Amino acid sequence: MNSLGKLRDKRVLISGGANGAGAASTRLFAAEGAHVAIVDKDRAAGELLCKELTAKGADVIFFAADVSIPEEVDRSVRAVYDAFGRIDVLFNHAGIIIVKPFLDFSLEEWNEMMDNNAKSAFLLSRAVLPGMLEQGKGVLVFTSTTGVRAATHLESLYSASKAAMHSLSRSIAVEYRDRGIRANALCPSFVRTRHGENEIEQLRDYGILASERDVNMMQGRICEPEEVAEVALFLASDASSFVNGAEIFVDNTFTAV
Repeated sequence: MNSLGKLRDKRVLISGGANGAGAASTRLFAAEGAHVAIVDKDRAAGELLCKELTAKGADVIFFAADVSIPEEVDRSVRAVYDAFGRIDVLFNHAGIIIVKPFLDFSLEEWNEMMDNNAKSAFLLSRAVLPGMLEQGKGVLVFTSTTGVRAATHLESLYSASKAAMHSLSRSIAVEYRDRGIRANALCPSFVRTRHGENEIEQLRDYGILASERDVNMMQGRICEPEEVAEVALFLASDASSFVNGAEIFVDNTFTAV
């Protein structure tokens, strides 16, 4: 692949790396010389992306797993270590969204949101961090949301689950800064992905103005998944060596106005 080498020889694990901005990050990281392990529960998409990139000469592997389940996380992380020998970068990108009025949420939906957004990041970080500490260096990137700064109608549980993960990112940075660990959160607004389209569709079902024109009024235009991937690349690479415990908003003024 045509590589500039910003992640040359880095071993990277991307959760939720089979679709959307996760897939865009997988492609970009591989193009920048990384050995990439995708961990995603969408087996069909993961295997297809892996096949696409290996055909181009990239070193990409795929493991099907639900990263909200401890046993599946541990199994996948062991498999990545078996394949790559180490993990230099963890990109906690996996997540889901449910849109509805706060009082309509069930306890089961609360648990589902927390499991997939906050617990998954905790489980993966806990599984990967000891190896990073042993090698004296490691990078964690977390996909958060603008919802931690600017609340969106009908997304209370989504914002709460992402806020928990967001705070986890910053706390890890503070706790392990002096042991060679960096942890940062990137916070996208509306992105042109299946996840983003699902969010907009759910908002429309409740009568919230969420056409592309409405989104354009809030952030100029829809963000493309590749634009999220570029920020993830910056945070994963040595170019951001003095960026730690940060929150980078990828939102074209969504939270600024």
